[in-house]
Amino acid sequence: MDSKPIRVLHVLGRLDMGGAENRIMDLYRMIDRSKVQFDFMIHTTDKCFFNGEIESLGGHIYSVPRYFIKNHLEYTKAWNKFFEEHPEIEVVHGHMTSTAGIYLPIARKHGVRLSIAHTRSAGVPQGIKGLMTKVLRIGLYKKADVCIACSKLAGINSFGNKAFKEGYITVVPNAVDTARFAYNESVRAKIRKELGISDETFVVGHVGRFHHAKNHEFLFGIFTEIKKQIPNSKLVLVGDGELREQITKWINEFGIDKDVILTGTKKNVEDYYQAFDYFVFPSRYEGLPGTVVEAQASGLRCLISDAVTNEVMITDLAEAKSLNDSPAEWAGRVIETRDYTRTSHAEEVKSKGFDSESQIDYYTKLYLDRQGN
Repeated sequence: MDSKPIRVLHVLGRLDMGGAENRIMDLYRMIDRSKVQFDFMIHTTDKCFFNGEIESLGGHIYSVPRYFIKNHLEYTKAWNKFFEEHPEIEVVHGHMTSTAGIYLPIARKHGVRLSIAHTRSAGVPQGIKGLMTKVLRIGLYKKADVCIACSKLAGINSFGNKAFKEGYITVVPNAVDTARFAYNESVRAKIRKELGISDETFVVGHVGRFHHAKNHEFLFGIFTEIKKQIPNSKLVLVGDGELREQITKWINEFGIDKDVILTGTKKNVEDYYQAFDYFVFPSRYEGLPGTVVEAQASGLRCLISDAVTNEVMITDLAEAKSLNDSPAEWAGRVIETRDYTRTSHAEEVKSKGFDSESQIDYYTKLYLDRQGN
């Protein structure tokens, strides 16, 4: 029997600190790499956040051009060339479902043994890009051997209601390394000191990309209303993204520039949850946001939008609120519920099946069974 590990190609846009990337990296760190080794195909030549760690773990990073309708031939040619040159790839795990309908059939044509389409979002971008994504996903469930969704909502949105009803979709919730996020008073004190935040300050936290889906403008409206009733409060944003310039502009327009802390992307994001007092997450759409799972594991009360699947409400710390309600109403609910005893909920979250370690067996079996092992 060949002693080399099976090589699984994960397909993504980039390798930065996004939700999908974090979940894959949690899995990569824990999986038995003597049996399964990960490689990555991304749609950029930029050096990304996780490049160094991936290479240190034995993974290879490849790139193809970003897809535009006008470069369809170039895109398909790049994928054909890749599989011709890399017959060692036996599994393709496609997290970029916008073009999975293109690259998964090419993978099959070149003899890849298992093709997986994996969705983690229950929405699409605005405008022509979103429309193109919807078109490219038509019939996707028939072009993959296995279809995985992080939630029922994400599965229906990406693969269609028919595919879900007929049992083509397997729901595997986004899981986190829960032990990393267990509440820790000393870490809380350390991070708040680094950020220049006093013990008495009420800290509203948010973790996520600077992206339309995250609804930062609405978040700033909520925080502005909180400030009116709790002057000694701060908003801490962990993350970065394409809307950074717009977000800076909004912060200035709301007049909260002295009260908002932008940390940028952080590898030790688990430490920043400790410094928060409340997690507010008014997203327009999500799949099943790992950040809300992380926040609950760390013992934070969470107020999230009802546009987010209720499958993420795994403890009594999480509560949903309508985006039709005003920022003042959101702020009022935060203030009403801000007094609570902070304790770790990491074990509870783990017991509900949202721990990365609990999914290792599932993915290992998925990757290896198709090989006949």
